[in-house]
Amino acid sequence: MKQKIILSIALALSLFSMSCIENTPDTTEKEQPVASETAERTKPTENYNISIFLDLSDRIDPIKHANKTMDYYQRDIRYIKAISEAFADHASQRKINQVNDKLQLFFDPEPKNTKINAISEKLKIRLDKNNISKEKLNEIRKIYTDYPIQIYELAIKDKAYVGSDIWGFFKNKVADYCIEANSRNILIILTDGYIFNKGSELKDGNRTNYLLSKTIRNNKLNDANWKEKMDAGNFGFIKAATNLSNLEVLVLGINPDTKNTNEEAVIIAYWEKWLKEMKVNNPKVRGAELPANMEKIIKDFIAQQK
Repeated sequence: MKQKIILSIALALSLFSMSCIENTPDTTEKEQPVASETAERTKPTENYNISIFLDLSDRIDPIKHANKTMDYYQRDIRYIKAISEAFADHASQRKINQVNDKLQLFFDPEPKNTKINAISEKLKIRLDKNNISKEKLNEIRKIYTDYPIQIYELAIKDKAYVGSDIWGFFKNKVADYCIEANSRNILIILTDGYIFNKGSELKDGNRTNYLLSKTIRNNKLNDANWKEKMDAGNFGFIKAATNLSNLEVLVLGINPDTKNTNEEAVIIAYWEKWLKEMKVNNPKVRGAELPANMEKIIKDFIAQQK
């Protein structure tokens, strides 16, 4: 009789223990990453706030700036696709209840074509725990593949190239549009490196808020001694902001006038000097490289891989 009682107690304890194990999950659904295949990776905890600035000047004209290998606007499209993929990959690895990520696209000046502006509004994405899903991430990848093509096709068809006021964007909008507290703020600029907005040119000594090929020629910075001249004469951009330490900037697509010797190096030096003087965090400037080579650079920059 005593043995039966002991066996009954042991069985009851065993069943109770199994019940506790079954009813105590390791993590709640809200804590799990969206993509199960990332479960063994270290989960990123930073919020990403990624902004893309498109230079829709005549640099994208496939006739004026033809390239036999790949037109420059087509390179832009592939760069944008890589950015969206890196953004979606980051979000997919996060715990659902931590997600607060943002992806958006800007121009300055805004195109006169209202269709282009309407499309750009659709590319403003905010992800949080209430809307993130595998379907949503796939949707982001799709619209950032399809819509940029429409933007470039419309801009090229209109031929109403409005220039590129990147300096004015940094001066008046970057702090409000591209920087959020408690986020890793990244601005990726697609440009040939030249800056110009007709009617708003500023000059202060050898500093300007614009840069054209003729600016480099007029300043005699297109010979072998350009670096010494640039340093001695304090050539460069006028500072547009004083402290952008909470912003990382990646500039892609530098495409110099090949008639001027050393022009690419001068353009890159202007940009690097400017970004560093504004205390931009982690500035990088690259040429108009083929997407097959650039995509890894973009994804490594966003993923913080050195």
